[in-house]
Amino acid sequence: MAELEADLEHVIPSSVPPFWAKLVVGLVSLVCFARSYDGEFVFDDSEAIVNNKDLRAETPLGDLWHHDFWGSRLSSNTSHKSYRPLTVLTFRINYYLSGGFHPVSFHVVNILLHAGISVLMVDVFSVLFGGLQYTSKGRRLNLAPRSSLLAALLFAVHPVHTECVAGVVGRADLLGALFFLLSFLGYCRAFRESNKEGTHSTFWVLLSILLGAVAMLCKEQGITVLGLNAVFDILVIGKLNVLEIVQKVLHKDKSLEYIGVLRNGGLLFRMTLLAVGGAGVLYVRWKIMGTGPPPFTEVDNPASFADSVVVRAINYNYYYSLNAWLLLCPWWLCFDWSMGCIPLIKSAGDWRVIALAALWFCLIGLICQALCSADSHRRRILTLGLGFLVIPFLPASNLFFRVGFVVAERVLYLPSAGYCMLLTLGCGALGKHTQRKVHYNVGKNLADNGNQTAAIRYYREAVRLNPKYVHAMNNLGNILKERNELQEAEELLSLAVQIQPDFAAAWMNLGIVQNSLKRFEAAEHSYRTAIRHRRKYPDCYYNLGRLYADLNRHVDALNAWRNATVLKPEHSLAWNNMIILLDNTGNLAQAEAVGREALELIPNDHSLMFSLANVLGKSQKYKESEALFLKAIKAHPNTASYHGNLAVLYHRWGHLDLAKKHYEISLQLDPTAPGTKENYGLLRRKLEQMQKKDV
Repeated sequence: MAELEADLEHVIPSSVPPFWAKLVVGLVSLVCFARSYDGEFVFDDSEAIVNNKDLRAETPLGDLWHHDFWGSRLSSNTSHKSYRPLTVLTFRINYYLSGGFHPVSFHVVNILLHAGISVLMVDVFSVLFGGLQYTSKGRRLNLAPRSSLLAALLFAVHPVHTECVAGVVGRADLLGALFFLLSFLGYCRAFRESNKEGTHSTFWVLLSILLGAVAMLCKEQGITVLGLNAVFDILVIGKLNVLEIVQKVLHKDKSLEYIGVLRNGGLLFRMTLLAVGGAGVLYVRWKIMGTGPPPFTEVDNPASFADSVVVRAINYNYYYSLNAWLLLCPWWLCFDWSMGCIPLIKSAGDWRVIALAALWFCLIGLICQALCSADSHRRRILTLGLGFLVIPFLPASNLFFRVGFVVAERVLYLPSAGYCMLLTLGCGALGKHTQRKVHYNVGKNLADNGNQTAAIRYYREAVRLNPKYVHAMNNLGNILKERNELQEAEELLSLAVQIQPDFAAAWMNLGIVQNSLKRFEAAEHSYRTAIRHRRKYPDCYYNLGRLYADLNRHVDALNAWRNATVLKPEHSLAWNNMIILLDNTGNLAQAEAVGREALELIPNDHSLMFSLANVLGKSQKYKESEALFLKAIKAHPNTASYHGNLAVLYHRWGHLDLAKKHYEISLQLDPTAPGTKENYGLLRRKLEQMQKKDV
């Protein structure tokens, strides 16, 4: 270790005291990422934060433990299964303390978290580089001040962290990393007060496991800290020489002294605790998740859907090489590498296979050095560096389960610490000798901001680059539907459901387009298919009811709208349509009952007040009808129909002056309203006749 410190003297001329090292690292990390404080909520932020009901005060805190990261119930077949309740809790606290969705406060917390993690990295790297030694008073010695400072600085400024720090949803990775490091440092403290080599504090081991579980509740990869703790224990505490053990096993050497180390030093007991604790935490996590994997699609991770095992393996390894390149040379960064950004390698003749060879050439070289180097410190640093690089990355590797992305820079936040270790070691050795665009998300952002023309252009490009991108087809079809370009909308949505037959939203949108094209049987089939794939789909029941109403199938329409309100009691449009249909068919008593039921559930909905007021007026309940009209007008004073229908009520009731007043207000708001103009003309003639009689 002293040799590496000397090798780094040309980089860091003098040893920096721990306090000042941490201060420098913290300030540098703040300077690098402080500019992101005034960013907006972008891309995934809108779904995980702005549209996430779990952040609102009206959502019980207990729901956080039953919902995924995006606010959906984990039991739902559409859930992403990302279980990060502690991260969502911090979003909720952010929302409460800042008084709403003010992105500055969310960004500031992310920046501070990264600074705090970078500071903790000084301690972590000092252990990984310098080993674990304590004074007689239990104070840990930093035997690698230069290397720990350099590695922490590299970590603090690495550009690959941009997505985690500048994107608010990166909070999950930051919190997971924070508790990951605390778990590791807690595990190190298990050996702080040991008078005898090899003994430990079981309390700190158990606390480390608990902190690992907390890390997993922030981001799934947090649980991998238990694997890193095990590797650290074997190499640093147990001082086991892996190569020597392998050689003895291969040569059937009966003098396996290392077995004694396992038994006498307590290493086997600690490994058992870590294994049992990790297995228990993973089992609980699996049960909470509903024991089923998330429903990812081919556009999320094309390689995982390849039929050939060889093609899958080649492409997975190519993804690993891309991740390695992002750590080595983060020249082009992107917040989303899926959706066809990286075409599949389908033959050995693809030149990108060279990247796989280069990756494994480097990895095998590092592994050989980690096993065979004559320098025990070098072996330990290389092994720990590779461990920190690989172990936290395993959940994102597609080896154990399919993941919902191709390459994601956010999952490199923790592995980058291992890379910084290896780079620092490389700097010491050197001193001894002298991007595709993500069109879908841009299009969605433009559409959300009302720029449909530009959104169409980006969605078309997304579909061109990935002809199986069903979500882009669905969104583009929706925009075309709103612009009355129905033929193309139908073609796109039909193709989307052909590619992904269980895409319920696309089936519903296809039904809406077919209904507009008067293709009623096809529309009904599309709506029914959507409901078959998503049983609890109130909006689809609402649209199905509209179809039945167009076909004069009134009972079916009422049943469909009733299903919509059962699934979503606040579905105002479904309630309104029921009231209006019953009113138009002369069922005034039933219409009144439905209207009162709706207003009990949604007491401040002015459109429901208006519809019920119309029914009460026809039933000659003038006083109650007037009160509801006035309440609706108070909520929306500039709605012409509210004033026009109140005028009709007064006209029928005999309050002619009030009727005249509201007819005139209605015509000022909408001079072209034909019914109102006719009624106003009738009222004026009646008033003129009354004046003549008086004369």
